[in-house]
Amino acid sequence: MSKSRSEGSWSVVDIKTVGVIGAGQMGSGIAHVVALGGYDVLLHDVSAERIDEGIALIERNMTRQVARGVIEHTAMQTAIARIKPAVELQTIGTTDLAIEAATENEETKKAIFKALQPHLGPNTLLASNTSSISITRLASATDRPGKFIGLHFMNPAPVMKLVEIIRGIATDADTYEIAVSFAQSLGKTTSNAEDFPAFIVNRMLMPMINEAIYTLYEGVGTVDAIDTAMRLGANHPMGPLELGDFIGLDTVLSIMNVLYEGLSDSKYRPCPLLVKYVEAGWLGRKSGRGFYDYRGDKPVPTR
Repeated sequence: MSKSRSEGSWSVVDIKTVGVIGAGQMGSGIAHVVALGGYDVLLHDVSAERIDEGIALIERNMTRQVARGVIEHTAMQTAIARIKPAVELQTIGTTDLAIEAATENEETKKAIFKALQPHLGPNTLLASNTSSISITRLASATDRPGKFIGLHFMNPAPVMKLVEIIRGIATDADTYEIAVSFAQSLGKTTSNAEDFPAFIVNRMLMPMINEAIYTLYEGVGTVDAIDTAMRLGANHPMGPLELGDFIGLDTVLSIMNVLYEGLSDSKYRPCPLLVKYVEAGWLGRKSGRGFYDYRGDKPVPTR
């Protein structure tokens, strides 16, 4: 394991406070599991309203866990009490570990780390929840590439068991060990991924969703036919078009662009229909329409 703080490093048991930057679906999910794991959490977003919405979402999701018998009511109360709003980004600098969970855009993420940097303690670890962007490049925008790592929680974070751990070229061995121990302390299973575009899960998952969209685009099948075929023919719990809507079609497009640009292989070219849906603002569940229309009592295919 890692050395003591007096020797310039520390172990996971010394991580007491965790900052989460981004209170959306992913950020609130990460704050949820980190608080249940026994850590104090500071949750930041661009406005107090967004933070309040994130905390309210955490409470709703924990209430469902209590109803299903996943956690005890007392555990929920204790975890909620551990989560505090951090309206000012600089407050995150006081934490032992800061996890960025903002939108999947490289410049946005770099801007966050640059703004946070002057307020960081000397030993604060930095992590990004990016699902596709180079950890090496993100780390290079900070003053501590050795203390920077990728912690890619799957969505929804309170339910999914996997955390991908991605080392940049400059990530210290101690940082990696601490990250693995931290994720495992949350009850997660870890998988090490090398720092290549989209890592492991999304390197395979997003092209599948993109291919499903091509299948729709070329008229091979309808939305319902494609999703039914994959649910019943491949035993997938959710069809690929429904899954794309759940993830967010803007996120799917962003990751496909990272793959296409990063690997220069035409097989990763985003489907034109995916581009059109994003241009229309039909991003999936979060916008009310994607490959399904969610504005009624029951989702209805849009094609």
